[in-house]
Amino acid sequence: MNFTNLQIEIESLPKVEAVNLKPIAKSYFKIIALNKLALYAGLIVLVFGGRYFMEKNEAVQFNLWYILSAVSVFCILNFVIGYLAFKKRKYAVREHDVIYSKGLIIHSIITVPMSRIQHVEESRSWLARYLDLATLNIYTAGEAGSDLSIKGLPYLEAKEIKEIISSKVNGTH
Repeated sequence: MNFTNLQIEIESLPKVEAVNLKPIAKSYFKIIALNKLALYAGLIVLVFGGRYFMEKNEAVQFNLWYILSAVSVFCILNFVIGYLAFKKRKYAVREHDVIYSKGLIIHSIITVPMSRIQHVEESRSWLARYLDLATLNIYTAGEAGSDLSIKGLPYLEAKEIKEIISSKVNGTH
């Protein structure tokens, strides 16, 4: 038996960047926005709540509007960055793998080969059910928890993708 270990020409490999990734459902941004608004409301309540706990501290009373302005600017910037990051959430299901791209400041592309997938499931929160959305969780061997979680898929599409992946994993496709 002859041992071979040929070098792979990197230029000949298929490029993940060339894959036509599909964006997640636009209605998923409603869930993101509601979560962010709840966080912002909590921050503003903390600012005003801090005012009453520190009544004797005149520096805090005097600087309340500066603190509130700083929190407001943070909230606005966070919301804009969240919206731009939402636009970067895309996915693709190919014959041999699943690709998920996300992130604005830290951009990542996750590729999970079909041969490594052990289990796939879809889940829905009460708000996702209301918006007819689902999350697809893909589990691979050797890891605790899902290795890939694609949130914001249309429900019927998530079910269809789950069935495609399940049939490939079980060898019925």
